Amino acid sequence: MRTAHPRAPRTDRGRLLLVVALGSAVAVFTATVPLLRDWFDLRVYYGAVGSWVHHGGRLYDYRVPGTGYGFTYPPFAAVAMLPMALLRWPAAVAGALLLDAVALAAVVRVLTGRAWRRYGWYGGALTVCLLALFEPLRDTVSFGQVNLLLLALVLADGRLLATGRGRAAGAGIGLAAAIKLTPALFIVLLLLARRFRAAAVAAAVAAAATGLAAVLLPDASRFYWTEAVRDTSRVGRLDYVSNQSLLGVLARSGEPHRAVWAVVALLVLCVWARRARGAAAAGDWRAAFALTGAAACLVSPVTWVHHLVWLLPSFGVLLHAGRPRTAAALYAVLCSSVVWLWVDDASGVSGFLGGNAYAWVALGLLLGLPVRQLPASESFPRSTSATAAAPSTAVPAIAAAPDQPSPSTASAQRLRDDGRDAATGAPAGPAGTAWSCAGSDPTGSTFPEAANPQSSSSRASS
Repeated sequence: MRTAHPRAPRTDRGRLLLVVALGSAVAVFTATVPLLRDWFDLRVYYGAVGSWVHHGGRLYDYRVPGTGYGFTYPPFAAVAMLPMALLRWPAAVAGALLLDAVALAAVVRVLTGRAWRRYGWYGGALTVCLLALFEPLRDTVSFGQVNLLLLALVLADGRLLATGRGRAAGAGIGLAAAIKLTPALFIVLLLLARRFRAAAVAAAVAAAATGLAAVLLPDASRFYWTEAVRDTSRVGRLDYVSNQSLLGVLARSGEPHRAVWAVVALLVLCVWARRARGAAAAGDWRAAFALTGAAACLVSPVTWVHHLVWLLPSFGVLLHAGRPRTAAALYAVLCSSVVWLWVDDASGVSGFLGGNAYAWVALGLLLGLPVRQLPASESFPRSTSATAAAPSTAVPAIAAAPDQPSPSTASAQRLRDDGRDAATGAPAGPAGTAWSCAGSDPTGSTFPEAANPQSSSSRASS
């Protein structure tokens, strides 16, 4: 069992003082650094859906007043956002914040499993403070983006598979892929992992949602799938520093040729397929999902900073693998807003390294994320109808000293620490151990953002 850091406060009073101090620092940071994006992307969704519903406007013709930016998602995204048409703007903002809070709680719960119970209010408060500094998360919330909701849908399928309820898995990934194209890579992951039923469910749900949108928005659907889906100029400048994809790196390097990008992206996908399939074969599905999130960020033509919330599962993998220092270092980079130092000029060696820092983090995670060989009781069940892993019948013998717990007590404690049932050795609780994460929370240092960090100034909602 992990022991607390020797410098960590050991009393409730000390923990409270630490939380107050860290919370105050976060509050000062958010009050002094220009973080608020004024819910720009939410304005795009709200205006486009309102124009369609209330004024009979064409979905992809809408532009936010005073800008050239409009709706860029598949038509089903507008269908899913229809409830906004019934709300006034303040209520829409409040609803978006509430959904983000629920989705974030679900993501953290899935990634940590039962470990969160060991830290109680103290761990929860520290986690909130640390996540408030994470730039992709800050941008997701202040832009009014949908990334957290999609991540929660995808991880919900991972949880279903991890707990032996695979017959229902795939719907979350399918919905996410119908709203935005990036999560479609998780369907390929299911195929690589030979989870054919879940892959079929995901594909069927995505197709059904897309078909529903085609019935409700036939002209918009025709326009999107024949023209808009190939037109990256509708989204924004590829060379803008907020685009931390491989294509963004090439564009800022003066080599935006699509053939070069296609070759590089294909190489990355080959690496991802090999590593993700290996992770699945080893039973480490936590790593397989994390690798897929990192690969999706790299190969997507446009990956704005707020899209990098897809890297959050990777930090869960690092912590669970006992690499808190690596997690803390990478987390600090993604909290630093360092890429904005090159917002005006990303040329030269410093621009190549610093202006693409977030892309290098994603690439490093894809190449170096640890994959563990897990025992059968910790892997996804072989059968989608299985409900739990087979109980462990062997309990290692332990010589108990007079002042130590008996062997049976010590074994039960170790099983509980691993998130398993003390009686059977099987994964305990609904989350199982396939998504649990042990270890200390990473900490991140921050730097003031460069002037005009808002990616909405140079691109549309994506």
